[in-house]
Amino acid sequence: MKKKFIISGGGTGGHIFPALAIAKALKRRFPGADFLFVGARGKMEMEKVPEQGFAIKGLWISGLKRKWSISNLLFPLKLISSLWNARKIIKGFRPDIVIGVGGFASGPTLWMANKLRVPTLIQEQNSFPGITNRLLAKKVEKICVAYDGLEKFFPAGKIVKTGNPIRREVIEIAGKRPEAAVFFGLDASQKTILFVGGSLGALAVNETLSHQVKRLLDEGVQVIWQTGAYYYEKAMLVSRELSSPALVVRDFIKRMDLAYAMADMVVSRAGAIAISEIAAVGKAAIFVPLPTAAEDHQRMNALALVENDAALMVSNSETDRKLIDTCVALINDEAKQADLERNIQKMAVKDADERIADVVAEIIR
Repeated sequence: MKKKFIISGGGTGGHIFPALAIAKALKRRFPGADFLFVGARGKMEMEKVPEQGFAIKGLWISGLKRKWSISNLLFPLKLISSLWNARKIIKGFRPDIVIGVGGFASGPTLWMANKLRVPTLIQEQNSFPGITNRLLAKKVEKICVAYDGLEKFFPAGKIVKTGNPIRREVIEIAGKRPEAAVFFGLDASQKTILFVGGSLGALAVNETLSHQVKRLLDEGVQVIWQTGAYYYEKAMLVSRELSSPALVVRDFIKRMDLAYAMADMVVSRAGAIAISEIAAVGKAAIFVPLPTAAEDHQRMNALALVENDAALMVSNSETDRKLIDTCVALINDEAKQADLERNIQKMAVKDADERIADVVAEIIR
């Protein structure tokens, strides 16, 4: 009998790309299966998921703003609407299981699946889970995690440590540096730092680079600067003013495999999937956690690495004062780079997508 899967979540690449990795693993495991994604209207999953050939339906849902906002008054209405529509979607599609990967749509979809007695699974990416997953944990069959110690938040008997699912095409970088140099127009023999702020960009990192990127260029370092859409024009003004072939500015990098292949070290936000990718490709890294991330989970993610001498961390508030100094020190310290690379690779899990597919197969069997 043909299997049917609903995968729900999104909002950022950190939720969307794991969801797609899980879907592709399940597609390999269950040829001919039907898939339906459930996301939030107006969020990037509504574009990224169809690009990968999967169907998606959107719920009218968003998070509560931390500061008072008139949009918060709409939240109860959005929640009721999302629960009602999630119910219609689940009853119409009749899935064998509903998988939640985090993001606005995941909560109402899994909540309603539980009410309809459809098996559910959570894929928790972070070392400190959000409140939605902590609430849902009581009802789901299994919780796939990437970090130790989550028994503090979830029922121990439901936890399966699988690692975070990452895009296989992104971490296959062996032998690609010459191709990467051509792709970015850089010199394959020169030291290169990749600054990547995730799909939405990292404002503090962008602001620091706009004032201080010349220091790196003067050190003979090449820079790949991924800005996110909102900062791209400002960054291009900086690029045009400096007019250096060693500075490459992109709003979004579709060939992340080539970006990682070109990089000697990476500066990144500390989202769980970014960390998982950097661990898998074995790059020395400096993490700048997003301070507004729910429950400060990005700082917790980064600390888990720092405590194992697997990465460095610069706080968001100190980027202007410390980030470039830290970059210069690390790019010129090959022994430290080697230590960080060796230690972060020990934390890598490259087959998390297949491990999660194993758990799903066991549930629906």
